[in-house]
Amino acid sequence: MPHVVVLYSGNLDAAMAEHGADMPTYCRRTADALLAVRDEQDRQVFPTGGVRVLAYPAAHFAVADGSGDFGFIYVQLRMGRGRSAAVHQRAGEALAGAARQHFAPLMAHRKLGLTVQIDEGQEVFDAKLGNLHPMFSKA
Repeated sequence: MPHVVVLYSGNLDAAMAEHGADMPTYCRRTADALLAVRDEQDRQVFPTGGVRVLAYPAAHFAVADGSGDFGFIYVQLRMGRGRSAAVHQRAGEALAGAARQHFAPLMAHRKLGLTVQIDEGQEVFDAKLGNLHPMFSKA
């Protein structure tokens, strides 16, 4: 953790490419923004090996009046429990800033809803079976 899932209306793909706001670049910027978040002791908050950013276009959607002229981008960060309110705020500001900056050229030409949300929850099951974390250990 953290995992960021980006859902967006499929009608934005061509416009994003046209205005230099492509989704692969946004995913990398978002991952980098999370890696830069620091806690109150100036330590990196999110482990490098745990950062995931995934983006999915919605093939089927309804936005606003249904005319097809509008789009949406929904950015959801899911993180494990135990981080301070200050860290929540810093992570939210980092995500919102990355989204605002990246999608500004698109929003100058297209009307869309852009939402950034953070969820922190009590996991009822949490298995971590990968082998990425040891690669980034600072041992």
